[in-house]
Amino acid sequence: MGALTKGPYPSITALLLLVYCTAPVIPKGATSDAQPDTLPSVQGTLPHFIQEPEDAYIVKSNPIKLRCRAAPALQIFFKCNGEWVHQNEHFSQEYKDLNTGLKVREVMINVSRQQVEDFHGPEDYWCLCVAWSHLGTSKSRKATVRIAYLRKNFEQDPQGKEVPINGMIVLHCRPPEGVPVAEVEWLKNEELVSSLTDDNIDTRADHNLIINEARLSDSGNYTCLASNIVAKRRSATATVIVFVNGGWSLWTEWSPCNVPCGRGVQKRSRTCTNPAPLNGGAFCEGMSVQKITCNALCPIDGGWDEWSEWTICSSQCERQRSRECNSPAPRHRGKICEGNSEATENCTDGLCTQNRKLLHDVKPQSMDSTNDVALYSGLGAGIIAVAILVVAVMLYRKNHSEYGVDVIDSSALTGGFQSFNFKTTRQGNPLLLNSSMQPDLTVGRTYSTPLCFQDSTDKDLFDPLPDIKVKVQSSFMVSLGVAERAEFHAKAPAETFPRDLSRDYCSTMDRRKKGLLTLNGPLSTAKEQLRTTGVFGHPGGRLVVPNTGVSLLVPHGAVAENMSWEMYMVINQGEASVQTLEGCEILLGPEVMYGPPGLDLFCPVAMTIAHCAEVDAENWNIQLKRKTQDSKWEEVMSVEEESTSCYCLMDSSSCHLLLDQPGSYALVGEPLTQAAVKRLKLAVFGSMEASSMNYSLRVYCVDDTPHAFQGVVAAEKTRGGQLLEEPKMLPFRANTFSLQVSIQDVPQFLWSIKPFTTCQEFSFPQVWCSNQQPLHCAFSLERYSPATAHLSCKISVRQVKGHEQILQVYTAVAETEKESVPFFMQTDCTITSQTGPKAFKIPLSIRQRICATFDTANAKGKDWQLLAQKLHLDRNLGYFAKQQSPSAVILSLWEARHQDTADLDSLASALEEIGKIHSKSSPKDQEEPESDFNHIHAGTLCGTDKLTSEKTEDSAPEYTG
Repeated sequence: MGALTKGPYPSITALLLLVYCTAPVIPKGATSDAQPDTLPSVQGTLPHFIQEPEDAYIVKSNPIKLRCRAAPALQIFFKCNGEWVHQNEHFSQEYKDLNTGLKVREVMINVSRQQVEDFHGPEDYWCLCVAWSHLGTSKSRKATVRIAYLRKNFEQDPQGKEVPINGMIVLHCRPPEGVPVAEVEWLKNEELVSSLTDDNIDTRADHNLIINEARLSDSGNYTCLASNIVAKRRSATATVIVFVNGGWSLWTEWSPCNVPCGRGVQKRSRTCTNPAPLNGGAFCEGMSVQKITCNALCPIDGGWDEWSEWTICSSQCERQRSRECNSPAPRHRGKICEGNSEATENCTDGLCTQNRKLLHDVKPQSMDSTNDVALYSGLGAGIIAVAILVVAVMLYRKNHSEYGVDVIDSSALTGGFQSFNFKTTRQGNPLLLNSSMQPDLTVGRTYSTPLCFQDSTDKDLFDPLPDIKVKVQSSFMVSLGVAERAEFHAKAPAETFPRDLSRDYCSTMDRRKKGLLTLNGPLSTAKEQLRTTGVFGHPGGRLVVPNTGVSLLVPHGAVAENMSWEMYMVINQGEASVQTLEGCEILLGPEVMYGPPGLDLFCPVAMTIAHCAEVDAENWNIQLKRKTQDSKWEEVMSVEEESTSCYCLMDSSSCHLLLDQPGSYALVGEPLTQAAVKRLKLAVFGSMEASSMNYSLRVYCVDDTPHAFQGVVAAEKTRGGQLLEEPKMLPFRANTFSLQVSIQDVPQFLWSIKPFTTCQEFSFPQVWCSNQQPLHCAFSLERYSPATAHLSCKISVRQVKGHEQILQVYTAVAETEKESVPFFMQTDCTITSQTGPKAFKIPLSIRQRICATFDTANAKGKDWQLLAQKLHLDRNLGYFAKQQSPSAVILSLWEARHQDTADLDSLASALEEIGKIHSKSSPKDQEEPESDFNHIHAGTLCGTDKLTSEKTEDSAPEYTG
């Protein structure tokens, strides 16, 4: 093998002369394109390439090597992008092929990343080889050189799926852009998936993964893996769940009739095990038990016919008679007749001759007569004695008739029952009637606003409960974890039944809004509106809709002097609001309208609306919406965003709004995740039914707002219901699972409950999309004896895969109708408006001093922004900044937020903190501002004391502070 040499020229002088005679000279370092591709050929062999340059990729900054090998060849040069490569960049090598005896020349060059990046041509960077021999030249193929890379982000990640068994699974994957094109592999639970070992799996050239028939083993986490010579990239993991919908087994054989005689019941059953639901598959629809009536034939015992006539006297001095068991004949396992079917007696009284001989000696006649007289005398004496005894008894009872009927031991009436000890009714809670057990208040929620009725002459706000169609489950089924359902239909219009309840509650809401769905078991509300009005002037005031958690504060100075407005506030109770919502949105509180439309105020009003959401920005998208003139909802603002048109402050149970424009407003929520929670209020009421033996328990599930709960209160007031347990709160998650209500621990020896009604169920869309409308279900119990005077049981309300709440019921059962006791006993529950200073907690003089101090910009930052910060109202400050008096608006919002508390501690503490901060400033700037803060703080405390003393003297039902 020859030595490695540099340069375009052969080392042998004779060879050089031959080349130079047959080809143009290539000067040292030549880059000219004038070199001819071929030379005049003579008889012989042109060079042929044993190895041609191959396509290559530059990885990172590493150069690549291109090689050419040809024989016979005197010289080989590379030509890249149409230009000759400098001779100094060639590395050549020559050796002799042992098989052919020809000299083989090999040439190599390096191509760097910089060379490829600097080339800007219509095509990729390319190189080829040109080889010379005595007879001419030959060209190799073009080899392209490209820079290899692989982007980080997939153009399409696979998405998780829930697929029924035997269904097709298609996972799409588009790998990141790269050179060379990335190859795609699929991982399942970090293990490689191959279509070579599983015919059910197909990995297409378009990088998708297809599983033709899903199996349970195909459930798992799938990842798309893209790789080339540069790197590997992993897609987001897609979770595939293969679920199995439940299927019914075959019916069992009909059971024997459950009674031995008469009309009874036969049953057969089936189970949801063919197959059993798996991985979230649907439970079987329909009934798990079927019943039919049966008539068991009662057994008929046999009865004797009349005796036949005696036969003639036989030669043995006997005669016979017979009877048959045919009156009636025994049938259907009846008893046969007892006794003999034949009778025999002597027919000659012992005087019978046979063969002319006496069979019995004849006794003397005198002895027989004596015996007969004794016998008949004894019988007569016995009969006379019995007659005398009967007459004596009758005379005795006649003389003692004032005792009437015999006294019966009363213990016989209750011998089959056990006694129960019940605690006496507890005092102090006007909500509970006939209760005997302290409720669990660790979970329940109570409202600080009064929940009471208005005047008893007012028209009821809700119609009586309608008949409903309820899907129920037996407690036995629930205990087995198999949701076999049975349906019970009552009289109700066809349009009130839910149809096509989808697991996707968003689509269910859309259908409900279009009039295709009415919730299962809601109270039908009356169309009248809750309305309150008041006349307000320059001093301002407050409007309150009693027992609803809705109020409107009109600040002092909002109305011009020497003017007054008659303002109103209305709660819309119709379905129009729900039908115009979009997507997955639900009402979190009542729709509230205030007016009049032409209202012109100098500063915004503060409206408070109770809501039922567990506020969490990660799980909820909560918006404030306003109704337009064409009854459509438009978004005003999102509670998490800042706006200069209005202000929204979300507390745990109320939303406080600062509004400039009259109209209809509603708080609307859209769940972002399944962790979104809305609060439900649970309450159980009871009353006797028409039959004095039956008692009805009604369980209500309603959005946890005072307004929604008033629908329940009004409905129960019309039917004389009694609240049996403190209402409790249940967090209801947006996880698409239903709500189950079941009754437990009913004393079976005292009470009976209708079969298949121990567990009842509301589907997820019915509860989630109730939109302030109460849902309820009823349990009807029957007592075995009028002596049963108490009822004790538990009501379990639970969301599948969610929270559970227990309502304890201990109540006395009255056999006669009781006088209805009001649920609420507050004395100020009918106050709807207050005007002037008594409507506010902050005295006017203190309010004016605070505004005068903080509305003035201060070099030390002691302005309204610091006030907002100390009162925890320091978000959306841009809204306050555009107000004429930011401090006044901040104080109005504080008033609305603290309307249910009874002191000014938080405001006084904030002012005290600001005073301390100010006291730390330089002495030069301290004197006059410090006196202002001290006066405000002292004035606040004095004003509070004065206000409290004034309100103590005045017994009118006003707000206290």
